[in-house]
Amino acid sequence: MRVGLLTGGGDVPGLNAAIRAVVKHGEGQHGHSIIGFRNGWKGVVDGYSVPLTRQLIRNVLPVGGTLLGTARFHPHADDGGIDAVLATLEAERIEALICIGGDGTLHAASKVAEAGVRIVAIPKTIDNDVWGTDQSIGFDTAVSIATEAIDRIHTTAESHNRVMIVEVMGRHAGWIAATSGIAGGAEIVLAPEQPFDIDKIERFLKHRHRAHASFSIVVVAEGAVPAEGTSMHYETQMGKFGEIVAGAIGERLKVEIEKRTGFDTRVTVLGHIQRGGTPTPTDRILGSRFGVAAIDAITRGESGVMTALRGETVEMVPLSEIAGKVKYVPDELLGVARALA
Repeated sequence: MRVGLLTGGGDVPGLNAAIRAVVKHGEGQHGHSIIGFRNGWKGVVDGYSVPLTRQLIRNVLPVGGTLLGTARFHPHADDGGIDAVLATLEAERIEALICIGGDGTLHAASKVAEAGVRIVAIPKTIDNDVWGTDQSIGFDTAVSIATEAIDRIHTTAESHNRVMIVEVMGRHAGWIAATSGIAGGAEIVLAPEQPFDIDKIERFLKHRHRAHASFSIVVVAEGAVPAEGTSMHYETQMGKFGEIVAGAIGERLKVEIEKRTGFDTRVTVLGHIQRGGTPTPTDRILGSRFGVAAIDAITRGESGVMTALRGETVEMVPLSEIAGKVKYVPDELLGVARALA
């Protein structure tokens, strides 16, 4: 069988582990030919393919990014995009397609599946907001990087008696903010799930600095917003591709905190640092497990499904069940962050 493979959306550490697993297991165990498409769905539309062999995936396990390249492109949103995908798959004699991506890529995968293509998806996103799976590829590495950054910022915050704001990724869900904030010992964690009250933050910081500490760490997800009816007015800043402008909420908080408290306040925006570099062992293992499960599902003839970590096992869930859903941070986890302030 000729099986296509693509990675779409933002890059994350652990993608190459999944690619490696699909190729090694697909070729070695099942005898399939794996055809990679460069630059996500755009590569399928353009017919930009490359045969993936065991030699090409040698030594890629510890490498970040994706050897196939990626792009934010969705064929169902482009005139003639789905027809171009179907034409490429027919020309390349592709019998099934494995798509690795986040919500946008997986939504596109469901649309292509509806057009009659056999599709198996693998979830990846550092935001960890893909519904239906306990964890997505890239999340563990992002949390590790963010936690290390908070650890380092602690020392300079205490040395200079500052409020340090650390902005992390998280458009709709604050998984990185909540987990790295807890792991790094942040005093305040702000996530999109719970709009914040700047007046309460002001009172907390003043009390903390007056009572027992001369510094504070605030971790904020890029998608965090103030609660309606509170004294801070802010509209999320969006880029041309619908992405949130990095640093916007962090800089606004800096201005508000300095104005209200008089405390010296600085901002660190981790941005794409969270996406890059060597994947953690957890992401290498998860990518490998998802890759093996995906090629096994293709071989069994399954379609319109996604690999998902449920507890300790990898299961297949229908793409139709995850469409339009976001996995938000539970109140219990955000409650832990508040309790440890």
